[in-house]
Amino acid sequence: MPKSGRALLALACAAALTACSSAPAAEEPKPAPTTTTTKPTPATTTTPRSLVDGLTGMPPVSDPHDVYADAGANMVQDNVKQDRPLVYVPHSGSGDVWVIDPTTFQVIAKYPAGRELQHVVPSYDMKTLYATDDMGDHLLPFDPRTGLPGKQIPVTDPYNMYFTPDGKFAISVAERLRKLVWYDPQTWQQKGETAVPDCAGIDHADFSPDGRIAVFTCEFAGRVAVIDIASHKLLRMIDMPQRHTVMGPQDIKLAPDGSVYYIADSDGNGVWVLDGAATKVLRFIPTGGGAHGLYISRDAKQLYVTNRHEGSVSVLDAYTGAVQAKWQIPGGGSPDMGNVTADGTQLWLSGRYNGVVYVLSTKDGSLLKKIPVGNQPHGLCVWPQPGRYSLGHTGITR
Repeated sequence: MPKSGRALLALACAAALTACSSAPAAEEPKPAPTTTTTKPTPATTTTPRSLVDGLTGMPPVSDPHDVYADAGANMVQDNVKQDRPLVYVPHSGSGDVWVIDPTTFQVIAKYPAGRELQHVVPSYDMKTLYATDDMGDHLLPFDPRTGLPGKQIPVTDPYNMYFTPDGKFAISVAERLRKLVWYDPQTWQQKGETAVPDCAGIDHADFSPDGRIAVFTCEFAGRVAVIDIASHKLLRMIDMPQRHTVMGPQDIKLAPDGSVYYIADSDGNGVWVLDGAATKVLRFIPTGGGAHGLYISRDAKQLYVTNRHEGSVSVLDAYTGAVQAKWQIPGGGSPDMGNVTADGTQLWLSGRYNGVVYVLSTKDGSLLKKIPVGNQPHGLCVWPQPGRYSLGHTGITR
């Protein structure tokens, strides 16, 4: 480098307060890099890793702070996107399933389905919807691609239906028989039974974040039953601090972080809070007359509680249980079971004693539509739903 060039370089370094004296001269060769024997780090694997030590075969838990993280707004699997957007309404009184177009709010089909239809339940793989008939001892499958029913499947007393988090078993909640009946969900061959004689009115359930236990409510006994999934054994019974045995514990929902279970108690007019280990009841949250159904918002921040006897929906913080709002249905009503739409903007509920279906805005609880249906509409299913798999009921997806 000529002198003039070196002079300019020195001036530039001085102006920038750079310690140029420590830098090698321009003409001197740079030292060779030091060789190392350290092996290169292997490429990061793309295989999902569960952050929870879950039941073998259960899909990984990607966010332990939110077990519903993979069932957020519009997180619909590609194969489910091909299904017809429809709402399936089973009727306990008239024994049929009515189908509603959610874009027009019109009833587009009615299918005789049995004697006493209770719930429409998405299968674990979300490829089939099952209408449960407890008095008729069968399921009526619907193809969500077409919205059409298939052939009846014999199942013992399916008041409700759940699927284990590993997908290995379907569980028929045999309410009148006080037992759980375990089936192969592909062949529908019976694989076992779990007697719960002290759980009168066994009906609703939810599963721990690791999928290893399920908690079933006992409506006519004022308690819950805790079941080990791997062994199918009853682990323990837990009494509510006040045991209501006429219309006691109803629906149950796990908090997003798994810290507690919320248990609706109709006669208690509110929600019990069970600890996440399912060992003791922590407290009670008053919500409204006839607390019944529990639904998580798509962002998992809110819990909707249907107060069936007073015609309202309470909105709780899904993590803390703090009451945030109460939405009154104009003219009253009997909001029962249902679900949130895939985009999270609407909450669809059956009006059990009023022969209608309510469509509420999740923004402010305003009534968007009241749709006349049949006799005693019960566990309606909004389809499609986001999520990787279904645990059953009217669409508990994770």
